[in-house]
Amino acid sequence: MVFQGSSAAISHTGKVRSNNQDSGYAGSNLFVVADGMGGHAGGDVASALVIHRLEHLDDDPFDSPTVAERALRDAIADSATELIDTVGRRPELAGMGTTVSALVMVDDLAVIAHIGDSRIYLYRDGSLTQITTDHTFVQRLVDSGRITPEEARYHPRRSVLMRVLGDMDPDPEIDTFIMPTKPGDRWLLCSDGLSGVVDDAHTQKALAAGNAPGRTADTLLKQALDGGAPDNVTIVLVDVGGAHPVFTGTATVVGSASNPEGVEVPAARPGRSSWLHPNRQAANEPTHFEPDADFLEELIEEDKRRARRRRVGWIVGLVLVIGMLATAGFLAYEWTQTRYFIGADEDTVVIYRGIQQDIGPISLSTPYQDTGIALEDLPSFTRSTVERTISATSLDAAEVIVDRLRDTAEAYG
Repeated sequence: MVFQGSSAAISHTGKVRSNNQDSGYAGSNLFVVADGMGGHAGGDVASALVIHRLEHLDDDPFDSPTVAERALRDAIADSATELIDTVGRRPELAGMGTTVSALVMVDDLAVIAHIGDSRIYLYRDGSLTQITTDHTFVQRLVDSGRITPEEARYHPRRSVLMRVLGDMDPDPEIDTFIMPTKPGDRWLLCSDGLSGVVDDAHTQKALAAGNAPGRTADTLLKQALDGGAPDNVTIVLVDVGGAHPVFTGTATVVGSASNPEGVEVPAARPGRSSWLHPNRQAANEPTHFEPDADFLEELIEEDKRRARRRRVGWIVGLVLVIGMLATAGFLAYEWTQTRYFIGADEDTVVIYRGIQQDIGPISLSTPYQDTGIALEDLPSFTRSTVERTISATSLDAAEVIVDRLRDTAEAYG
């Protein structure tokens, strides 16, 4: 069903940046904001590529929200693969990446996908709620109770991303979920150029004014510009129903995606299949009977014997479980030693054997090889990616990543 409502999209370079690396899309059913990063050209290409990879979803009549959710997740994952392929063809773009916050309307449900620190808000019945969770270092500090949300707004590492769609990870971790929506809802998708400057109270006031989406987006952009706009600002506003619903219309593309500068985006890949999980059928309840009085004492004695057998069974079972857990722990540890990841020591890139977790004092990883690639020879975004670690399924895969990093270091140097 075609979404019935109205929308607007706007993007601005801001007052500090020399170019716009953001992209935005507002269509019939699909709405996206992507905040690119990775240098003067890389961020432009990354955000534009994602928008053009996703825009075909606007034409798909999804049978259900779960189908739309899977299609949205797969399209974003395919974008990651395309970013990697693009860097292979154009090594000067190494280190590029982008956030993605996307919304697909399916009947009266909103299908959401998110990675990075662009945000999706819902304004409903006079209240503004942040729907997505930032994948940032400071958000982890907030979640752990170390700092308050207000302190996070001014933290010096507030821009450090823990998850992003980039050219190093072909299998990104994407948040997806489905929410009900209703007439009167206002959905706001924005880059951190807005949310990092305009606080929630002022955003809520602008949305509460009830102006048309285009005028509301202009109001929010003006507030960001008045606040200094140190970053690109991209806003996509979606009204469900509203005073002036638009049933059909031409999609609005803003930011770098409106002028991709020759980026070639191949046709979308076919949808991915997934395993089906059959439902388990509950077992029948045991039968019940009430004994005659003549058998009462015998049944009491039998119950005592069963209790003793149960105690013995519990003890034997506990020993078996402990043995199985110990065996599973040993096998799990052995498995971790077949994995590799790329990380950093004090000043160089290192291949580690194991996984990036510790169990108490037990480390599940050890340095395997110092590659000799100096961190200072890498672009800042790539260096940050290495410091957050890059997973590899095998030693060969790790060495491929190292070769790519070495090429990046040589090109950057």
